[in-house]
Amino acid sequence: MRKLLVANRGEIARRVFRTCREMGVATVAVYSTPDTDALFVVEADEAIALNGASAADSYLDITAILAAARVAGADAVHPGYGFLAESPEFARSVLDAGLVWVGPSPDVIEAMGSKIEARRLMTAAGVPVVPGADTADARAAQMIGFPLLVKAAAGGGGRGMRRVDDVSDLEAAVAAASREASASFGDGTVYLERLLDRARHIEVQIFGDITGAVIHLGERDCSIQRRYQKVIEETPAAGLDPSLRGLIVEAGVDAARAVGYTGAGTVEFLVDPVAREFFFLEMNTRLQVEHPITEAVTGLDLVRLQVEVAEGKSLPPQEAVTFSGHAIEARLYAEDPYAGYAPSPGLVHKFEVPATPGIRVDAGIVASGAVPAYYDPLLAKVIVHATTRDEAVRLLRRSLERSRIHGVTTNRDLLTGILAHPDFAAGTVDTTFLDRKLTEALHPRDPEVAVRHAAVAALAAQATARATAPVLGSLPTGFRNLPTQPQRRDFGFDDEIIAVTYRFTGDGLELTVDGKRLAARLHDAGAHRVDIEFDGIRRTYLVEHVDAVSFVDGPDGSSELHGVPRFPEAEHVTREHSLVASMPGSVIAIHVSVGDEVEAGDPLVTLEAMKMEHTVTANGPGRVVAVAAIVDGHVDAGQTLVEIE
Repeated sequence: MRKLLVANRGEIARRVFRTCREMGVATVAVYSTPDTDALFVVEADEAIALNGASAADSYLDITAILAAARVAGADAVHPGYGFLAESPEFARSVLDAGLVWVGPSPDVIEAMGSKIEARRLMTAAGVPVVPGADTADARAAQMIGFPLLVKAAAGGGGRGMRRVDDVSDLEAAVAAASREASASFGDGTVYLERLLDRARHIEVQIFGDITGAVIHLGERDCSIQRRYQKVIEETPAAGLDPSLRGLIVEAGVDAARAVGYTGAGTVEFLVDPVAREFFFLEMNTRLQVEHPITEAVTGLDLVRLQVEVAEGKSLPPQEAVTFSGHAIEARLYAEDPYAGYAPSPGLVHKFEVPATPGIRVDAGIVASGAVPAYYDPLLAKVIVHATTRDEAVRLLRRSLERSRIHGVTTNRDLLTGILAHPDFAAGTVDTTFLDRKLTEALHPRDPEVAVRHAAVAALAAQATARATAPVLGSLPTGFRNLPTQPQRRDFGFDDEIIAVTYRFTGDGLELTVDGKRLAARLHDAGAHRVDIEFDGIRRTYLVEHVDAVSFVDGPDGSSELHGVPRFPEAEHVTREHSLVASMPGSVIAIHVSVGDEVEAGDPLVTLEAMKMEHTVTANGPGRVVAVAAIVDGHVDAGQTLVEIE
């Protein structure tokens, strides 16, 4: 292998490039227009634009990707993970073009890509499967029993899945899952599967080579999920009985052998550790997002193994694979857990995760960059490897708390809340954990922290003003020969206004927030660093200003504060109950017309953003007086969708 093209983007493209550099293999990136300035494009040896395809679909354009490989003179293609990684059509096209395909054979991808066919093959191989039905009608649902899942036959990553608790909800769930599956995978086929409440999601990392040898690299626990997408993964699975672990990894190897598997793959199971039962869920015929934790405990480079298997080399024997310590991965998503996981595309102004021994960060950006609305909201993966699980949990939590991420809303607070939860500490979580314990894991934002951070932002802003003052820059803001007048700055935070007033006197700093005097002692204040004592506790805060926004990071958390102008301009006022888009996206469906009467919670418009559907609902009763959204049209954040009076 001389030159490899990665048919993917972001952090996984960077990850493959890293191993290729170590192996002396040249690299080629392909990119869409929104990714023109992305880091993975710059890091590749060569990059080719996928012109002519839409931003949303360019990375799925097989013809354009193969043309890029031909122009670049690549002799191999790595699909990363995602839709093309599990496309038998793409794998066959790569092989037909005379290129090396870094992945399992197209026939295996096709067999495992259909969840329905995979269930049949696993049943024949003696691997237990989750009870279900190939059809998605009411009769099949009644036979399976409720609750159940409607699942995309060609799906993965949580897309095209809907929970159904009653037969009356089945038709709508099937329609929604089929629509999402068709948009994501080009195949709207769905099937039904029993929903196993309180099960653990355990997966086995397997590898096969051309000699027919199959080995496993241990198991991973992926039970912490939202919308059936993984959030935190770890290996080994905490508290799993060793004998049950042995049965599960053995079943994973059996599943791979049954289909003649080559390359990297993952066999996923739902496990009831109490009843000591486990069921085959699906096989992912690709590298997984969470592969770094397996690399951490085995010391193996899984991308290197993929390349070597594709080159015809043999795998090491099973007895040569050793395991050491405990590893956990947290997925940082650009989304808002406080708002139903609404995606948060935009521009990242700062991205810093503390460089600590044992911490690895796989990200699509380093210091800053764009998070487009067209793609998955995964921003980065923070991986920790330590001697014990307790140490790994503590190190990962502290690393996330000390990270500085400015410009987009992320799920960091949720991640730290999960890591601090007693159920997680005890290793007793299951796939329903976030559904049951979200309010416990996602603590309400502490208003006292916001008060302190607003005061810090005001002091940093005044320091900036004095540093740039053309004359008498050493004097405090508002200085006069008579007693200095209090200065005021207002900040917007969580739909509230925080009013900060401050005055420097001979005795120090007088500080008031929302009319309440704070016991504060200022040690030092600069434009980007404030050393201050609140109620006897001294902390150092770091501050960044981007236009009118102040980002404050400290030992007590992080805040994004929007400066409120002293003399605001008149703005367009929308009707009280009108709905605006909270994110950029495409309009999939409109559920109301002018004149309709609506109640709180009624669906109005369905948007698609970052490959997921989001339904905007009425926030109160009223009558629809205007519908501004258009099906298949694009909307920007803040754009009015429906006006209600």
